[in-house]
Amino acid sequence: MVTGLKLVWTPVAERTFNELKAAAIKTKTARETGNAKKATKQEGLFKQVVKCLSFLECNPRHPGLQTHEFTSIEHPYKKGEKVFEAYVQDKTPGAYRLFWCYGPEQGQITVIAITPHP
Repeated sequence: MVTGLKLVWTPVAERTFNELKAAAIKTKTARETGNAKKATKQEGLFKQVVKCLSFLECNPRHPGLQTHEFTSIEHPYKKGEKVFEAYVQDKTPGAYRLFWCYGPEQGQITVIAITPHP
């Protein structure tokens, strides 16, 4: 098992992560102000993204990620190298996916994109 990998972000992935985080914080604040107890969809999605990233950092082959090769995105550092898709959500319309690859340095994983499945 691979452990202790460091996450590196593309600008697009980092922007998406920050947008999801901001939306979750905004809805959580509004929910708490209105004394609602149930978490919003935005809060749930962000929690799932964080969980996916945690699994990825510890073990890219974690069964919950359902990681598999994805050929429609080119590796950002080494042409011809593999890019992978991991499930953030499953069995949900527009389920979110996380695209990643190894590198640029040994012991690093680059998060390429976080996006809803088409």
